[in-house]
Amino acid sequence: MKFQGRSTTKRTGGRRRPIRKKRKHQLGSSPTETRVDDTKLKVVETRGANEKVRAMSTNVASVATADGVVSADIEGVTRNDANPNYVRRNIVTKGAVIDTSAGTARVTSRPGQDGQVNAVLVDEE
Repeated sequence: MKFQGRSTTKRTGGRRRPIRKKRKHQLGSSPTETRVDDTKLKVVETRGANEKVRAMSTNVASVATADGVVSADIEGVTRNDANPNYVRRNIVTKGAVIDTSAGTARVTSRPGQDGQVNAVLVDEE
């Protein structure tokens, strides 16, 4: 299913006018941009009477190590491929590399969607 909308030009090159505006369930939302700070969660209603927990800010991560899963404090963001500006602003997204009390780790969860930060230790070479 495509919700971005159909093409505004016809095959012939003519203009195609929109049938209607987007419906409520087709609208997107702005990114959460989870910051490194005291934990603050926000519950958002989603389609089908379900809920999502958004992490507005957090300072705790569940880090998977060779021995098991350890709860570690987040000290800062060292790399974020999603946006280089996120490193300066300490914003955690999926794939971000964070400094924790357990060591350097890569985020595997989506904090803006899940409400928690899960990470895996990264081998420093």
